[in-house]
Amino acid sequence: MKRFRYAVDPLCLAACAAYAFGRWYLRHHVHGGFWQYQFTDLLLIPAALPLMLWLQRRLGLRTHDDRPSWREIGLHLAVWSVAAELIAPLLFKSATGDWRDVLAYGAGAVLAGSWWSFA
Repeated sequence: MKRFRYAVDPLCLAACAAYAFGRWYLRHHVHGGFWQYQFTDLLLIPAALPLMLWLQRRLGLRTHDDRPSWREIGLHLAVWSVAAELIAPLLFKSATGDWRDVLAYGAGAVLAGSWWSFA
C-alpha cells in the first residue's frame, strides 16, 4: 500500500483551498443557504483529518502511514460532531448547534472515505 501523504494528500490540499475560498470569499458574497453555512462543514473531514492523523503519527498514537480507515474517519466524525454541535454551544455564546452541520460533516466523511479507499 502506498504511504499516506497527510497534509500533501491531493484531497486534503483541495479541501483546504476550497475551505479558504468558502470561508473568506463565498460567505461574504452569497447570503443564506448551503453555500454560506454548510459548504465549509462539508470540508471538515477531508481538510482536517489528514492533519490530525499526522499529529497522531508524530505523537506515536498512530503506528502506520496507511490511508485513513473507515473506522478512523467514523471516530473523528463522531468526536468532532459532538464537540462542535453539542459541547461548543455550551461553552461559547457565539456557537450554535445545528443538525444540518452534522449531515454536512457526514457527507464530507463519505466522500473523503470513498476517495481514500479507491484512490
